Parts: sequence; C-alpha cells; structure tokens
Amino acid sequence: MTMHLDISDEQVLNNAGIRVTAVRLMVWREIRHGFHDAFSLGDLEEKLPTVDRSTLFRTLTLLADAHLLHDIDDGTGSQKYCVCHWDDTRQCQGHVHLTCRKCHRTYCLTNVHIPPVPLPAGFEAEETEYVVKGICSACQKI
Repeated sequence: MTMHLDISDEQVLNNAGIRVTAVRLMVWREIRHGFHDAFSLGDLEEKLPTVDRSTLFRTLTLLADAHLLHDIDDGTGSQKYCVCHWDDTRQCQGHVHLTCRKCHRTYCLTNVHIPPVPLPAGFEAEETEYVVKGICSACQKI
C-alpha cells in the first residue's frame, strides 16, 4: 500500500505528529508534488529560493524523523531524500534506487521492493538500502 494522495498535505503532517507551520507546509507541498524521484537539499533550494538553507535542512530532518521521507546514501556524496511509501504498519516500504554515475541523478523504483536478505542468527537489521549504479538512458545518448 502506498501513501494516499487524497488526504491533504496538512493532514499528512498532522498525522505524522508535525506541528504545521507555513514554511513546513510549503516545503512538504513542494517535496510531495514537485519531485517524483530522489532529490537533494540543493534541488530543494532551487525550487524554494526564498527559504534559507538551514530552515530547509531542519525541515528535511524533521520530515525524515517522522518517516515521511527516507534518506538515501547513493554514493554521490550528496545526501538524497525520497518520499516514503507506507505499508499497512506505517513502515516505510524499502524500494530500489538507480543512480547514474554521470549525472548523479537518483531514481526511485517504488514498485521494486528490496528483496529479503537472510541474516545470521542474532543480527537485527535496522535499515536497508538498495542502490543500483550505472548510466541512465539520458546520459547514454550523450
């Protein structure tokens, strides 16, 4: 099950326990409706040039702590974020990411879930990332 787009942006923040402010709502709306794949703080700064960088960073951290976003270490050196898609237990469903080694864009494959990994006895996983690196179709044409 994925996040429902029929509930309001204010309700999403409220449901996550986030106090709604004008800036938080503006940032969440831009993230939720303006990005279809992973994005960085710099990408968000370009979309919202009137909001200072530290406010954007604090808001991203708040949204990630509330499990509305998950962060992605795709190896590019720039932290990326992606909107969470939830299962019935309100756990962010892990999905595969594709990162282009040329343009450094990261794509979310929300319909491709991270496969289960058998772990040694006594090991408890806390998070899993699955990043496939290569060259995107746009960069292959260059």
